[in-house]
Amino acid sequence: MKSPALEINRTALGDIRLVDDAAEPLGERQVRLRIDRFAITANNITYAVFGDALAYWSFFPTELPWGRVPAMGWAEVIESSQPDIEVGSRYYGWYPMAAQATIEAMPTADGFRDDGPHRQPHAPIYRAYTDTRHDALYDTADDGEDRHALLRGLFLTGFLAEEFFADPGDDRPPYFGAQQVIVLSASSKTAIGFAQRAQARGTAAVIGITSGRNTEFVDSLGFYDRVLTYDTLDDITDATTVSIDMAGDPAVLSAIHHRLGDRLAYSMTVGRSHHDAPTPSREPMPGPTPTMFFAPAEVSRRRQQWGAEEFGRLAADALARFVDGSRTWLRVEHRAGPEAVAAAWLDVYHGSIPPDVGIVATLDG
Repeated sequence: MKSPALEINRTALGDIRLVDDAAEPLGERQVRLRIDRFAITANNITYAVFGDALAYWSFFPTELPWGRVPAMGWAEVIESSQPDIEVGSRYYGWYPMAAQATIEAMPTADGFRDDGPHRQPHAPIYRAYTDTRHDALYDTADDGEDRHALLRGLFLTGFLAEEFFADPGDDRPPYFGAQQVIVLSASSKTAIGFAQRAQARGTAAVIGITSGRNTEFVDSLGFYDRVLTYDTLDDITDATTVSIDMAGDPAVLSAIHHRLGDRLAYSMTVGRSHHDAPTPSREPMPGPTPTMFFAPAEVSRRRQQWGAEEFGRLAADALARFVDGSRTWLRVEHRAGPEAVAAAWLDVYHGSIPPDVGIVATLDG
């Protein structure tokens, strides 16, 4: 029996192919899952862009030059040679864009982890699969799984990034003493999650930078104190500033640094939603060196700092509010079947999906 999967050319992300996986007999301690739904967002494009640097391609290896981009979603165990994992149990986690996945599973307190040899170098959060019966974040609403596939991982990145800024260090005040925080690619879901938290905290004014076509949407969210476009960066107020970059466009980031210089107290980079942006110049920019924010490392740090139980409680409360609020601004669009999923990847890759739409896909359809 074969099942479809979507593969991306690692050297040309707009080049894709559909393949059929053969269902090989399970090895010891393996489980086979039917993948019911997964999200395709600009975040998945970021995974592909950084696939080599951050080892995303090795989540689900395949023959070169092709790769399988990890996606957040839901799946049900349909075969199991792991005696502690039942057929019919359901899990949230990282899956390939495929109809099925076979994983070497090691049971954990709330689900299992991927224990395949190729997964050993990856952060624990990337290897974790959470059983819906033990999932403190699970949303039982009719559209809960769809919205969590789209928003859970992205919001938690925004949540953790905002907590990083808000947390006073040994030698700095909250938000590095900034009067404003600039959010690049303000229409992205991670940016929206960050902005919601930053505005609620009220430490610094939240300034969203977006394209002209998305200005009305970003402004309507009510999370940004001011919305500017990429061609009006000169209108940024002269004030002590921190920035968070979801876009990954070197020219825009450079313009921010040149505009603010030493008034930029911290420059955080998170994503690469503008995958077609030019390669960064090697010339140094004024102000601080941009620093990559890696959410899995921050999860580990916060669990140690707050305790696992308190971290889970805070994250669950914040996520529930964000997901519930998303019902006013985010419409879920389903794509089912191999051709529809392939088209969805290309739509997201080419930036043709409006910011108020989230794509949830399934290869079976």
